[in-house]
Amino acid sequence: MIKIGIVDDHVIVRTGLRQFFAEQVDLRVVGEAASGREAIDLVRTTEMDVLVLDLSMPGQSGLDALAMIRAKAPDIGVLILSGYPEEHYALNLIRQGASGYLNKQCDPMEIVQALRTIAQGRRYISPSVAELLAQQLNQNSEVAPHEQLSEREFQVFLKLAKGETAGDIAKTLSLSVKTVSTYRTRLMEKMNLSSNSDLTYYALKNRLID
Repeated sequence: MIKIGIVDDHVIVRTGLRQFFAEQVDLRVVGEAASGREAIDLVRTTEMDVLVLDLSMPGQSGLDALAMIRAKAPDIGVLILSGYPEEHYALNLIRQGASGYLNKQCDPMEIVQALRTIAQGRRYISPSVAELLAQQLNQNSEVAPHEQLSEREFQVFLKLAKGETAGDIAKTLSLSVKTVSTYRTRLMEKMNLSSNSDLTYYALKNRLID
């Protein structure tokens, strides 16, 4: 039996997934959460094999939670199930420790296939993500500026792009304001940008934020 946790801020999504997983003889939902912070508590208190994690949630997002989940529970598989298409986040998140990435528009049976693969300790690479990886290899490792960022830099970049202050970011990520400023300086240099409005424009243009 594969034990599953579901993290999504929409009750209807969690309910739909729970009902669908209940139809599979080898899947059992053992817990649910509605935010990144609740996801971390769920992982800490509940034994599970795979966590199905949404990205876009109020407060602490799935992206914020991923690093902490990886630190606290390295053996748990994490399947990102996001409204964002694969080309926006998949490669970054798989590099950061996600076990797989699927868009919410996918066939429900692909989610089941991904869960079974990840429960065996493997990564699930969908055909569209495999295509992205192949394209990257063909481009002689030429990657988009945001894909050169470290995990923390990428988190800070997205929050700055959404208009959050250094103080807000420091609080959410449990960092000092000085550390956030250091990350900001580094990511600006890597991306060759000079202001927060440049970051917002870049993120919108690349459809990394709504």
